[in-house]
Amino acid sequence: MKKFVAVLSAAAMMTSLAACGSSADTAAASSSAAESTADTATKSYKIAVVQQLDHASLDEIRVAIEKELDAKAAEQGITIEYKDFNGQNDATTLNQIGTQVVSDGYDAVIPIATLAAQCMTTACESTKTPVIYAAISDPAAADLTDIDYVTGTSDALNTQSIMDMMFAVQPDIKTVGLLYSNSEANSTTPIAEAKAYLDAKGIAYIEKTGNTNDEIMTAASGMVGQVDAVFTPTDNVVMAAAAAVSETLTKGGIPFYTGADSFVTAGAFATCGVNYTDLGTYTADMALDVLETGVVPEYHVMDGGIITVNTETAAALGIDYSAFNDLAGKVVEVTTAE
Repeated sequence: MKKFVAVLSAAAMMTSLAACGSSADTAAASSSAAESTADTATKSYKIAVVQQLDHASLDEIRVAIEKELDAKAAEQGITIEYKDFNGQNDATTLNQIGTQVVSDGYDAVIPIATLAAQCMTTACESTKTPVIYAAISDPAAADLTDIDYVTGTSDALNTQSIMDMMFAVQPDIKTVGLLYSNSEANSTTPIAEAKAYLDAKGIAYIEKTGNTNDEIMTAASGMVGQVDAVFTPTDNVVMAAAAAVSETLTKGGIPFYTGADSFVTAGAFATCGVNYTDLGTYTADMALDVLETGVVPEYHVMDGGIITVNTETAAALGIDYSAFNDLAGKVVEVTTAE
């Protein structure tokens, strides 16, 4: 009987041990499965796209950014949730957007244009949320350099190239009009460069500025009959009125040289600068690289040198622009957008 009880006890112990072993194996398998699930879980990023105001250049950049984010999400099998914000060129509104973006826990912010970038940089200072700006002509002048959570793309303008274009097709220019907003950071350096260029050639210039559409239109109208050509850099305030300014100057027989191709599709005569679709695409790629690596690189200056000409405006002005072929690697012909 004692032997029988001993056998039963040994069997019970073996069963208990087997059960423990089975439980341990199951736990190990469950842990392995959880790790596998974690490894294959879809990455997810939440990005705020903050546009300073509505106009053709910034719209083109935003569309390119979002198209590239969609393409990369599909290509890499990740989830990218983005939301558009628009500051309507108002610092108070942009600061409110910045507060909301930080409060809502976005993983990164892509501000488009200088004031938007400055406001987002300030808003994200406490959280160090990455800010990857788009289309800042002079990041240093805008105080957007040497900040460890801020980078982006620059559409720095080659002012001399545009001035060279003017004199290539209009060698007899006597006076140049400089049209810009004195509140637009993007205009500060190019206007200073234009003045230095014209001073060196002994060419007179007339400056007119404005900070609203009405003021810009008054300034443009005041140049008719006074100048032989007008130059505007990548100025967001003037861009908002580009179609009306271009029409006024063209009717007055004045070629309108600008800092961005979107001015030209709005009716301006010509530009030499960057492609804003390429800039938006590059900015989106930078943002994803920052999110995936945690490394915030130096800002990137986009390649320019593309001359864009509005053929309708050239015909209306009676200008032969064939000389542009010797000034750029690529000349793009466009017509005025509806």
